[in-house]
Amino acid sequence: MRPLHSILTLSIICASIIPSLAQVNFSTTNFVGAFAARSGVLESLRPVSSPAFDFSPSDVFSFRDGPGQYHTGDLTFRYRTNGGDGWKDADTAALRANLTNSQADGLLLSGLNVALPDVVAALTVRRTWSHQDGDLTLSFTIQNTGSGTIELGSLGMPIEFNNIFTNRTATETTAKCVLVDPYIGLGAGYVQVTRLTGTGPNLVVTPLNSDSKLEAWRFLSEPEDVPLGYRIQTYEGNYAWQIYSKAYAEQEWNETVPWNPPTSKILAAGETLTVGLRFSVAETVQQIESTVASVGLPVAVGIPGYVLPRDLVGRLFINATQKITAITVEPEGALNVSLSGEYPSSWTGYDVTANDRTFGRARVDISYADGRTQAIHYWIAHPSTAAISELGSFLTNEQWYTNTSDPFGRAPSVITYDREANDYVLQDNRTWIAGLSDEGGAGSFLAAGMKQSVSPNAGEVSKLETFVHEVVWGRLQISSGNETYAVRKSLFFYQPDLVPGYVYDPYFNWTSVPGETWNRSAAYLVDRTYDYVHVSALYWGLYRAGRTHPGMLTRQEPDWYLLQAYHTVIFAYSNASDGTPNTDYNNVGLMGETVWGDLLADLSAENYTAEAAAMQSIMHARQQVWASQPDPYGSEMAWDSTGEEGVYFWSHHFHDNSTAQKTVDAIRGYMPTVAHWGWNGNARRYWDFLYAGSIQLARIERQIHHYGSGLNALPLLSNYRAASDPGSLQAIYNLRVGYGGNQGPLSNIDVGGFGSMAFHSYPDTLRWDAYSGDYGPNFLGHVLGAATYLVEHPDFGWISFGGNVRESNGSVVTVQPKDAVRKRIFVAPVSLYVTIDSGEIADFTYNVKSKEVQVSVASDANSTGGYRHGDAHSQQVVLNWEQTAQQNKTKMQLDARGLRQGLGGYIVEVPSAGVTTISFTACS
Repeated sequence: MRPLHSILTLSIICASIIPSLAQVNFSTTNFVGAFAARSGVLESLRPVSSPAFDFSPSDVFSFRDGPGQYHTGDLTFRYRTNGGDGWKDADTAALRANLTNSQADGLLLSGLNVALPDVVAALTVRRTWSHQDGDLTLSFTIQNTGSGTIELGSLGMPIEFNNIFTNRTATETTAKCVLVDPYIGLGAGYVQVTRLTGTGPNLVVTPLNSDSKLEAWRFLSEPEDVPLGYRIQTYEGNYAWQIYSKAYAEQEWNETVPWNPPTSKILAAGETLTVGLRFSVAETVQQIESTVASVGLPVAVGIPGYVLPRDLVGRLFINATQKITAITVEPEGALNVSLSGEYPSSWTGYDVTANDRTFGRARVDISYADGRTQAIHYWIAHPSTAAISELGSFLTNEQWYTNTSDPFGRAPSVITYDREANDYVLQDNRTWIAGLSDEGGAGSFLAAGMKQSVSPNAGEVSKLETFVHEVVWGRLQISSGNETYAVRKSLFFYQPDLVPGYVYDPYFNWTSVPGETWNRSAAYLVDRTYDYVHVSALYWGLYRAGRTHPGMLTRQEPDWYLLQAYHTVIFAYSNASDGTPNTDYNNVGLMGETVWGDLLADLSAENYTAEAAAMQSIMHARQQVWASQPDPYGSEMAWDSTGEEGVYFWSHHFHDNSTAQKTVDAIRGYMPTVAHWGWNGNARRYWDFLYAGSIQLARIERQIHHYGSGLNALPLLSNYRAASDPGSLQAIYNLRVGYGGNQGPLSNIDVGGFGSMAFHSYPDTLRWDAYSGDYGPNFLGHVLGAATYLVEHPDFGWISFGGNVRESNGSVVTVQPKDAVRKRIFVAPVSLYVTIDSGEIADFTYNVKSKEVQVSVASDANSTGGYRHGDAHSQQVVLNWEQTAQQNKTKMQLDARGLRQGLGGYIVEVPSAGVTTISFTACS
């Protein structure tokens, strides 16, 4: 229970004037901390529940106390007088003047005009640090003391907490640092500050009053040539909570459509405006939303999230103390929001459906009786199956490169694409992007291969087979000698003397990126373990296409591709003749290696016993290394959010629950859930525009739905299915975040089928990157994680993530899957996970009383590019099932009558027209 009252205690409570160079220590019921000497900004903020931990970077504050370096407690704004045309800037961080800080009645007061020497004399600005119910509060009072009007066109409160990884070890970073993410939700907006451990305590920043809406989230420019660096891989930088943004929308942001309508504030003569922030503790990430609600803000929960395919009925639940007075949608008519019912604990439910013509961004604005407006941000996508079909077509048509005279041997191939130019990316001084390897160059063929694993198309498969046999095997991958199965880092390189007559584009500075513009020797190195995932996944995707649709492959039998995938993995974990490892980074988690779990299962199913045992042994040895490490998530980067996927998969596979749970905790630390499609389920990524994005926007920037979304969703969804009580709010939190991450990659696919690497979140850009780049790992995560979940929510009743729900007579719940794959379902009340390798699950039912589950399986004979597999009457589908939580009190059994076992599961004969129904019953 939150305390009703607290007293702010200052270390110098008896003094009325605080010396300008004295640090001010304070304590409240929930916090202890310090305000900085001279400026009075926040230097330290420690939760009472964990006083050794500091949300603020106090240990490096001395390196960040100069002009132009922002802290919590600074203020920035733009203003103009009497309707003037030009905006003037005001910024308390521009210079670090000595402020006179005074204390009276338990408050720290600072007049800020001395730090704002260029501000018009008619404007007085004061800052107050105070307390409310044990929380710390920050407020700014701006008064127009003149005779004319003043318009505030921008008003921003910088947010600085310890996201500085520079000069810290991985273990220190995890222990000391935080990540800051916004919900740009206007009057219901907030910022969450989560620890990298994912275990809390965490910090929640909310508006102090209704005037303090979170309208925009603005990146703050700071000096970069400083000891700790700024806007680098180990220090992303800081942002400002923007209350008003009209002045930026008119100038720097005038080529974008902002998240929310930009506004300003007219201050009449003598008028005063007070705005501010409140800082509260949330002991766990699962308590962030309840903490927000406890300070009086409305909270929104979208099911399955805020990326909404047009054939899926979304559910939206609002918890608010104020009456809802209006709901509007922008663009008008893009969404239909209809009341679905009242629920316990002040929740109100709505159904959200998209207009058949809607695509892209949409916003729902909810108005409340107290004048507050809450913004909820959606992305409307094509129906999931249509989206991946369009992606597959785009990859193998628009991105199909056929110039066989290419001196680098890249044709025919699925190659990187520039959507802005609508052309292939054949040159880049980051050579791998044009060289069919690394994530930035292999991403497109990886996506194409993964698409075939679940939705094969005969024409697409034929082209990928051609790519494998004419480009991959023998060029990208060595096919003979001591390095057979080795994967090169790039086919493209910069070495003019080796390609006489070839013209390198002078647009690129070919000598500007040391170590990244590779000559042939560097490009042909085979030491990057990450690259082996891409090639092995391509082989595996073709194997699956051939296994599930006999006769579709024309160049080789399915087993050839399966064994190619296996040998590719084995080479990466073998030693050269001199005993040195073939590759580097082979003992870190690799992006997309969950696919190796499917490869291992298929080796066993196909009776490649020795191969399966060898692969199992290699992966177990890696997992044992991770189990011994305090922070087993290393990569090429100082800090990363990609190793966790592989660490979790093999830890879970080998029943190391401790390491698996630690990994899930870590993911929750950098993967939020908020009512915004861009941040919901969006794992922290901010440097890969440099390595895989358009050269025109290659910069450090918080990325929206880069591949961290799809990949980090996999551990969260797996962990949810293993929960002892999957109907609990704590478990459902994992499902919400995981499903948000899984749906994220759908938003990357544009209306024509092009898949972008990520979305630019800076408010002056707000658009998808033009390069396909490294979208492939993101799509891999989407394909492997796509499923439909049925859950009985404690407050909302029967809900589905990925499907449309219908109840009959209060005892039978029917779900129609609408996920992209429609081959996996999870029935949470009985922890039943059912998968099929082909065909599709048309619907399934759950009988609440008997607990019987019936699954209707249909053929996909007509969804494979005109290719008909099997005989004219039926399709053979391999079905697997498990109860993922052994603690579930209900033990289920499969009615196996008419089924036979094979290929690691049960063979189900599915008619080409109609369905076959599979039944699961509770054991008597």
